[in-house]
Amino acid sequence: MTVSRRALLFSAAPALALANSAKVFRYAEVEAKIAKKDFRGITKDDLPTPCLTVERALFEKNLKAMSDYCKSTGINLRAHCKIHKSTDVTRKQIALGSLGVCCATIAEAELMVNAGFKNVLHTCQPAGKNKVWRAAVLAQREPTTMFVADDPITVDLLDQAAEALKIKMTVLPDIYAGLTRHGHAPGDPGLKLAQKIDSSKNLKLGGIMGYSGGASHTKGWEARREKSTKDVVPMVETAKLLKKSGLNVPIITGGSTGTYNIDKALGLTELQAGSYIFMDTAYMNIGSREGTERYSDFDVSMNVLTTVISANHTGQVTIDAGNKALLRPTDRVKNRPEVIVENQGAEYGILKWNDGNGFKLGEKVELITTNLDMTTNCYDRYYVCEGQNVVDVWPIMGRAGALQR
Repeated sequence: MTVSRRALLFSAAPALALANSAKVFRYAEVEAKIAKKDFRGITKDDLPTPCLTVERALFEKNLKAMSDYCKSTGINLRAHCKIHKSTDVTRKQIALGSLGVCCATIAEAELMVNAGFKNVLHTCQPAGKNKVWRAAVLAQREPTTMFVADDPITVDLLDQAAEALKIKMTVLPDIYAGLTRHGHAPGDPGLKLAQKIDSSKNLKLGGIMGYSGGASHTKGWEARREKSTKDVVPMVETAKLLKKSGLNVPIITGGSTGTYNIDKALGLTELQAGSYIFMDTAYMNIGSREGTERYSDFDVSMNVLTTVISANHTGQVTIDAGNKALLRPTDRVKNRPEVIVENQGAEYGILKWNDGNGFKLGEKVELITTNLDMTTNCYDRYYVCEGQNVVDVWPIMGRAGALQR
């Protein structure tokens, strides 16, 4: 029997497809290489999407820019980890001069102390049995760990916990600086809180803290400086009151990425900046000191990598990033400012455009996220890249379970 050429090709097609897919689809191999820290040959095309990518050159440029600024102006940096939740990032920040690290949650503080970092400042007062005792245990494990309190009740509870563990805990009064979510009243009330800490048998006064969260995203540098001055100066004046009364105030800490070039003149001795390493569209829109519309002091180094999963309609495509990926209409497509981002559900997003080229099915698209804190909280890894090549992978602190709270 004679077999036609067409029949031969059709009979061979499944085998050929299987052979090709075995060479192309390398997911298990990629995971195995990542586990061994062998990133040779891994590219963005190999990555599961949506995921987070970090452009190493821009990330390192941001690190150096903040480090150089702090060194040249004489203000210290105690970088905040609430943005990145990564010991790898913290290690790089400390290598460039960060005094230690700030943490928003007790779980973040545990992560950093367990990784061997010293001079950890937990910037939210521990309240309730669980957090008070975890704070005390951390101070027992690493005596340089510091905590804040904005209420005399917390001072008493920390003192009792420290006494039970036979340790001395370092505590800073958290003074109101324009953000009503926290902060003890400045002036004489703040002095009294500091005196209570200082006179507690098992506590040590570590300085003073105040965070003007409203100033960090105030649009326009002059308006931002005015807002920061209004919020921060009463806290700084309280620090002076503490010194005048004979108390030791080794640090006056606060500030942010948005006010980093304002805080030194207001009297802060150290910054708690965090967003500068990655940046997002919310920060891009606040304007620079030079008067430009875009805040360009630091570059966008982190993106959400997505894949085009449907392209059946004119002027739009569907991507695999939606609610669960924290997609927002205020996100932007990297290098494509004319493209509109829309959210279409849990796993779907839409990209629309009127002019210019579209996107192809299966194409990778990078998004500039709107809010760093919430976006990084959706993922488990940073894929560090040089162009299309993956050169490192940094784990992100877990998002679920008792240990993450």
